[in-house]
Amino acid sequence: MSDLLALHHQNINIIIFPDWSQEEESLNLDLEQVMKVVANHVSSHQMTLFIDTCGIAEDDANLILSGVLMNLFMKEDLDVTEKCEISLLSNLNENEWQAFIYHLHARIILKNENYNPSTFVHLDNIATYELTSFSDITIEKLIFNLSNKLFYEGKWQEAIAEYQKLLDIQPGDANIYWNLSYCYRQLNLLDEYFETLQHGIKLYPTDGRLHFTLINDLRRNRRIQEAIVIADQAAKCLADDYTFQIFKYLIIPSIYENTEEINFYRQRFTQGLQNLIHLTSLKTTEERNSALAGIGRLTNFYLSYQAQNDVDLQRQYGNLVHKIMAANFPKLVVPLSMPGLKPNNKIRIGYVSHYLHSYSGTLWLTGWLRYCDRSSFEIYCYYTGNEPDSITEQFQEYSDAFYHIPDNLSAACQQIITDELHILVFPEIGMNPQTMQMGGLRLAPVQCVAWGHPVTTGLPTVDYFLSSELMEPENAQEHYSEKLIRLPNIGVSYPKPYIPPVIKTRSDFQLPDDAIIYLCCQAPFKYLPQYDFIFAEIACRLPQAKFLFLRGTSLELRLKRTFDAIGLNSEDYCIFLSIPERLDYLMINLLSDVYLDTFTWSGGNTTLEAIACNLPIVTCPGEFMRGRHSDSFLKMLGVTDTIAENEAEYIEIAIKLGQDRTWRDTVAEKMSRNHTRLFDDKTCVVGLEAFYKDVCSKHFSA
Repeated sequence: MSDLLALHHQNINIIIFPDWSQEEESLNLDLEQVMKVVANHVSSHQMTLFIDTCGIAEDDANLILSGVLMNLFMKEDLDVTEKCEISLLSNLNENEWQAFIYHLHARIILKNENYNPSTFVHLDNIATYELTSFSDITIEKLIFNLSNKLFYEGKWQEAIAEYQKLLDIQPGDANIYWNLSYCYRQLNLLDEYFETLQHGIKLYPTDGRLHFTLINDLRRNRRIQEAIVIADQAAKCLADDYTFQIFKYLIIPSIYENTEEINFYRQRFTQGLQNLIHLTSLKTTEERNSALAGIGRLTNFYLSYQAQNDVDLQRQYGNLVHKIMAANFPKLVVPLSMPGLKPNNKIRIGYVSHYLHSYSGTLWLTGWLRYCDRSSFEIYCYYTGNEPDSITEQFQEYSDAFYHIPDNLSAACQQIITDELHILVFPEIGMNPQTMQMGGLRLAPVQCVAWGHPVTTGLPTVDYFLSSELMEPENAQEHYSEKLIRLPNIGVSYPKPYIPPVIKTRSDFQLPDDAIIYLCCQAPFKYLPQYDFIFAEIACRLPQAKFLFLRGTSLELRLKRTFDAIGLNSEDYCIFLSIPERLDYLMINLLSDVYLDTFTWSGGNTTLEAIACNLPIVTCPGEFMRGRHSDSFLKMLGVTDTIAENEAEYIEIAIKLGQDRTWRDTVAEKMSRNHTRLFDDKTCVVGLEAFYKDVCSKHFSA
């Protein structure tokens, strides 16, 4: 079978299923007609005609086929074998059929066939043609159809071969280059991926999708200078597309190589934001639509990972977003009066998010809804994403009204307006562009944001930031454009995760049994370069240390330089794995020795899950709330011995936990004993609802 595929993978492969049991004259006529059509096709020299021999011995089929070929040569002076290849197909098992169909471009329908769809189920999606129409089908169309079929079935390697075959014949349209690049991306062939996008852009310089994808992924793969160059080119080629103006002026790295880069790109962003604000024109319908589309594709998410106070920059960006939304939806930015209570006297609270599913930034919201005082409040949920799961079902269960309105900004806004809410809450703003757009409107008299994305929005239309009394420093209001509300404890009611029994061992993950495993499970952009030395210092003093990173190899080169600087080989200490499935992720937590929290932006969901696994945590609270999550969780637990005041103490605690098994077990046992203090906290819900009642009463009395 492999020889067969190797021989014909470059050809255009056609298949027929003759009915060998029919009268000889009819059979010969069927075969003659199809061979004439294929042989006379303009691209016949690139074709292979496969003839299925099910129902006849191969020797007998060969004999019949020889007679038909001879007859065509004698009667019509047509030597079919010089025009195309003919190949008999026999004795393929199911696996061979499955492999073979990915090389088939078409099936020609015969008058008399031995083709049963239930027998050849894998051929259902193969393009079929009548004899009369096959002559007019171009080779490009045949290859294009098969390429797309393979693409949509996720057969990336096979699709690449067909797309390349097509591009050898003709340049192809922009979609072909995008599809081909996507195949390479799925196979993690990044050089080929970027080259294909760049080639497509050369041919189609005004195709926004190619530019957008290339810029985004160059940045994601730490090729920021290339991304900036492409963004600048795109802004020129697509001068009327506001998306690329945002890219041009506001693109910053997701991961920094050194602290100097942080300062450089912050200055670049600051100046770029001024330039973007200055050039933004909303005078014409086209300009307004383009600006709306642009802010609907991008957020300034990565700005907040520079560990600085972003309130001024966020205000500037928030005002720009609000200005664009006001220009497009002038009726949806005017202040709203507080609607009256209905006969049931309940305050109507709405929650809108793209992430009302299994997502770390909104999972805690289920607790607010689960413990809601139903006698005082009606709950409305608006799900604007489209990945529903069991958590979505919980949101639906806890809501008086639940709306699933995916990717439809106007419809979602209209539904919220129709429901006449008293208070609208965004669990997060800053992760999803559409949510940022909605936040820039006035959809309820009172609008709040919570810390699903723990950074001020800067939007003039968001009134309150719902935070945590344990997470906020004394001067915290200086970090927010909204009025800060410090809810009791950690501010959210996080459901205790289900933790399965330990059913795997370290060897299942190629982890050494005799090592001290330090789990480092945060997203790579949370690790700032000024703290890399901590890993090397721990390794220098604890040779058994292994640092387990679960988000790929993005930090590998940076850590290599850090370890090299003190004469250590990072490969002896650092292990990089891809994000595992949830069960394996929890197993890794259970099999690790110590959890190392990130500086300046600590773990949230990851820390809570580590606590549920009783994994000792080393943390050092930062200047801003986003760097104080783990600190607050441990204080709720009453486990404060592993909270460091500075980097030096962090290192000492990490080493002591690694060296002292007894202390490690003591910390883990205390965490386990105090879970009920942290998970499913109802005190914060009481505080939240007191705030809701207070803010509404002020409006009702006004």
